[in-house]
Amino acid sequence: MKRTRHRPLPSGRLTVPHAITWASSVGVAGTALLACKANMLAAGLAASNLFLYAFVYTPLKQIHPVNTWVGAIVGAIPPLLGWAAASGQISLNAMILPAALYFWQLPHFMALAYLCRKDYADGGFRMFSLADASGLRTALVALRNCLYLLPLGYLAYDWGITSGWFCIESTILALAISCTAASFCMNRTAKTARRMFHASLLYLPVFMSGLLVHRQSDNEQSVLVEKSHKFVELLPSLESIEDYAEHIPQRKYKRDGVGSQARPPVAYASVAPFPFLPAPAYVSS
Repeated sequence: MKRTRHRPLPSGRLTVPHAITWASSVGVAGTALLACKANMLAAGLAASNLFLYAFVYTPLKQIHPVNTWVGAIVGAIPPLLGWAAASGQISLNAMILPAALYFWQLPHFMALAYLCRKDYADGGFRMFSLADASGLRTALVALRNCLYLLPLGYLAYDWGITSGWFCIESTILALAISCTAASFCMNRTAKTARRMFHASLLYLPVFMSGLLVHRQSDNEQSVLVEKSHKFVELLPSLESIEDYAEHIPQRKYKRDGVGSQARPPVAYASVAPFPFLPAPAYVSS
């Protein structure tokens, strides 16, 4: 491929045995380091991602177009690995950044696959765009995944990871890249594909910067913890509810679960070297 022929391995500056030896040693050492210094969950994610990239994604590039979706999973795992290393667990909140990376990669690579169709065909790679002469299906895949980016900002705000400003900025950002994908759908040319590709290059650093700038601070998180404790303390007891119900017989009350202490809202404690991804922790009841 013209795009990659000057890289060390294709150009012959690096031999295949040398590349295999280096990649294997670094992969094993990195996984062992995570197991020793972080936790086994992070090490397991790292080992799984190495296997997925080397033995599933790479061979699939010459076998089936599904390789792009597998590659998107490979690209989404690293931030999940970081969360696991920081908190020792994987929670729903950990999925915001991996989801953004997964959905972002589809318009990014669909634009690239459309622009480099001939190059991929010459290299023997089975890309989705090669079986799509009109480019419509390629454009629709890109647009669909751009639209999937829209709710991520609200979810980050709703789950207490960021402030409301990030919700607004992330939505505007997702709408902007969706507009470039819609333009590519309506007019499938190299110019519109390149515009979508450039928009994807801009999207990710701006999205990540927004997470960093608008993350909930430790003070705000501690306030959430205190409020949740006060909320639990102010919950009425079973006896007071029953007494009140006896004095007002015409009202009906649902008795299921009354008196059992509800699980307080989620609070977050930043305990790791990833301040923009605060590790989740439930308030103890």
